[in-house]
Amino acid sequence: MQTLPGFRDFLPEDCGARNYAFAQWRKIARRYAFLEWDGPVLEPTELYRKKSGAEIVDQLFNFTDKGDREVSMRPELTPTLARVVAAHERAFKKPLKWFSIGQFFRYEKQQRGRLREHYQLNCDIIGESDFAADIELIALCIDILRSFGLTEQDFVVRISDREFWTDFLQQQKLPTEQWEEVLQIIDKSGREPREKTEEKLGKLASPIFSVFDKGGRSGKLDRLVDGLGARGLAGFVDVDVKIVRGLAYYTGTVFEVFDRAGKLRAIAGGGRYDNLIAQLSDGAVSMPALGFAMGDVVLGELLRERPATRDKLKAAMEEQNKIDIYIVIAKEQHRADALEQLQGLRDAGYRVDYPLTAEKVAKQFQNAENAGARIALLYGDEWPQVKVKNLGTREESLIAGEAVLDSVAKFFTVSGSV
Repeated sequence: MQTLPGFRDFLPEDCGARNYAFAQWRKIARRYAFLEWDGPVLEPTELYRKKSGAEIVDQLFNFTDKGDREVSMRPELTPTLARVVAAHERAFKKPLKWFSIGQFFRYEKQQRGRLREHYQLNCDIIGESDFAADIELIALCIDILRSFGLTEQDFVVRISDREFWTDFLQQQKLPTEQWEEVLQIIDKSGREPREKTEEKLGKLASPIFSVFDKGGRSGKLDRLVDGLGARGLAGFVDVDVKIVRGLAYYTGTVFEVFDRAGKLRAIAGGGRYDNLIAQLSDGAVSMPALGFAMGDVVLGELLRERPATRDKLKAAMEEQNKIDIYIVIAKEQHRADALEQLQGLRDAGYRVDYPLTAEKVAKQFQNAENAGARIALLYGDEWPQVKVKNLGTREESLIAGEAVLDSVAKFFTVSGSV
C-alpha cells in the first residue's frame, strides 16, 4: 500500500522540518500581535461554491456525508474566516489580526510545488480600511521569510493594485461583465508567450501591453513601497502590474512572493478583499479585509535549495528530534530508583529517554549518542550516587541521588537552556 497521489508521509525528520516552519510562522505572527485561531477541516460545499462559483467543485475533495449533507475538505481558509467573522465580529475589538496554521486539500493535478494536500499559514487583518494595514501585512510576510535566513537576494514580493486595472478597463469602456475574463488573462500573461496573450486580449492588447512595458504605477503602489522603505524593507519589493491574482474577490492591493531565480511557484500570495465578508453573509456584515497565505511545499523547496537555509533547516530538524538526558541503567536492581528520578526529570520539563529492557551499558551509551542527548545519568554500583557524563566533553562526575534534579538544572543553566 502506498500513499494516495499528492499526499505525503511525514517521517520524524520531516516532522522536525515541519515543526520548525510552524514555529517560525507562529513566532513572527505573534511578534506582529496576531492571534491564532482555526476553523473546521470540513465545511459545506456551498460555502466554496458561493465564494468561487460552481467550477470550484471540480477542485474539491467533496462528498455527501451520512447526514446527506454536501461537504468538502477545505481548499483554503478565507471563506471559513469570512463565515466566522460574520458570526462573531461583535465579540472582538477591531481590527482583528488573526493567523492560522492548518492543512488544506485540493483535488487537482499534482506537480512541482503543488500537491493535493499541504499545510498553510494564513494571516488576515479584518476591519481596517486604512492603507497602513496593507503595509503591515506585507511587512509581516517579508519578516516571516527573513526569519528563515532568506534575504532580498533570495525572494521578491511583487505588488500590484487590482483597482488600477478596474479603473483602466473602465476607461477603455469595457463592459463590467468582461472585466474578470481580462483580469484572468493579465494574471496568466507572465506564464504564457506574449503572442498568446495578445491573441486573447484582441483590441485591448495594445493598450495593456503599453501598460506592461511602461511598468504601470499608481500613487497607491508608490505609497506602499515608501511605507515598506521606512521599515528598511523596500529592497524586497517590486511593482509588477501583471500580478492581479486569479481570485475574483480581490478588490485592491494584491501581491505574490517568488524566488528571485524564478524556478519555483509562488511562495505566498494575498491581497485586499473588502467585499467578501458581505458577500458570504448576504450583506448582514460588511467589513474591509486583507490577508495572505504561505504554503509549506514551495517554502520547503526554497529552503532546501539554498546552502545557508538548508544548513539552518537541517540543524533545526536535528535539534527538534534531540533529547536532553539519557538514563543508563547499569544494574537492573536500580531500575526502580532510576525510573523514579526519570519521572521527576520529565515533570521538570526535560526530554528524557531510557532502555525499556536490559541492555549492555555500551549499547545504552550508543543510544544516548544517537539520540543527541547532552548528558547521561548512570545508575549502577555507585548508587545511591549517580554518575553524570557530559556527552559533549566526556567529563564525568558523581553526585548524590537526591541532588540529581538540582545538578541537572545547574548544568542546563550554565550550558544553555533546554
